[in-house]
Amino acid sequence: MMRAHGPATGREAKPEARQSRERTRRRLWLRQYRALVGKEFLQIVRDPSSWLVAGVLPLVFLLLFGYGITLDAGVLHLGVLNQSGGRHSLGLTADFLHSPWFSVRSVRNMDEGARLMRDSQVQGLLVFRQDFDAALERGGTGTVQILVDGSEPNTAQYIQSYSQGLIAVWQRAVSGFGGADIRPVSLHTRHWYNPAAKSVQFLVPGAITVIMTLIGTLLTSLVFAREWERGTMEAMFATPVSRMQLLLGKLTPYFCLGMCSMTLCATAAVTLFGVPLRGSVSALALLSSVFMFCALGQGLLISVTLRGQLVAAEAGLFSGFLPALLLSGFVFDINSMPPFLQALTWLLPARHFNSCLRTVFLTGDVWEVFLPGLAFMVLLAAVLLCLVYRNLVKRLDA
Repeated sequence: MMRAHGPATGREAKPEARQSRERTRRRLWLRQYRALVGKEFLQIVRDPSSWLVAGVLPLVFLLLFGYGITLDAGVLHLGVLNQSGGRHSLGLTADFLHSPWFSVRSVRNMDEGARLMRDSQVQGLLVFRQDFDAALERGGTGTVQILVDGSEPNTAQYIQSYSQGLIAVWQRAVSGFGGADIRPVSLHTRHWYNPAAKSVQFLVPGAITVIMTLIGTLLTSLVFAREWERGTMEAMFATPVSRMQLLLGKLTPYFCLGMCSMTLCATAAVTLFGVPLRGSVSALALLSSVFMFCALGQGLLISVTLRGQLVAAEAGLFSGFLPALLLSGFVFDINSMPPFLQALTWLLPARHFNSCLRTVFLTGDVWEVFLPGLAFMVLLAAVLLCLVYRNLVKRLDA
């Protein structure tokens, strides 16, 4: 005997009702999340400082380090004191005179050369001894002295290196006369990844690291602190939004803002400064996204912990901007630092991001370099965001 199909029993209706409630709860959760994100985007649009930090500051920073600051030598001012006066010393002096790296002026005596170097009118002094030509004519070795201003070590190193190169070229040119001591080994130097050895291709990726650290840390360090100072955090706690919605609602807009700044910086690096992008755009986007989560997590943790905008901004600068500027390898070589500081740099996400950025711009997609840095940044971002979620308590007495 067959049983007629009737209305669903209570047991059969419960799963459908539970699924309906779950769908309603998810739609409400997404609606609240979108409202929080929209509110934060509106706050960013209305706040001029956000646009200045995210849009104007990156361009100013890149222009400053791309055009205003360089580690290249430029034209070096050199004084020449020729106490010999023979054809060999005059020929070598002519090579220095026609070099694009030197601006040469004659010096009558040693006292004048010392005065010019003291007054910073010359940065080095090339001295030919009186017996220079006579020694070469006899088949001996002529002695040339290069005096450099040691108050600027980099410039002194440039003068020494360029002078040695010019003297070596001159020796090969006059070797047919038998007057030069020619060594049997010829050294040829070639720069990989940066053939022109331009410092701008070294500085611009490092400047992007500092810019992204500043944007991610400084802007988000003011997010919750601003809410506390304006008294809107209490109203936020009165709403039914959850801690996760609050966290994601603050995180999403500034992540988008940071990635827009990264796009602007990468475009300026390639178009304005001629930095090659030998890696893929997808690798650059992945590296930037992971690093942005680290910087945003650090800024949000500061903002949740410190409820004053001034204190939070100072903490963001000291914990984010200064380490990225000084300890990321941006300007100062990490290998020349004391061992303690070298070990400390491994804990900074800016150090890993800077290394990855230079690799993706100048070398290409070298995942053997990317993966250790990515793994550390993912772990650090997870730890920081978990700490933010833990400290984001919806209580006024927290």
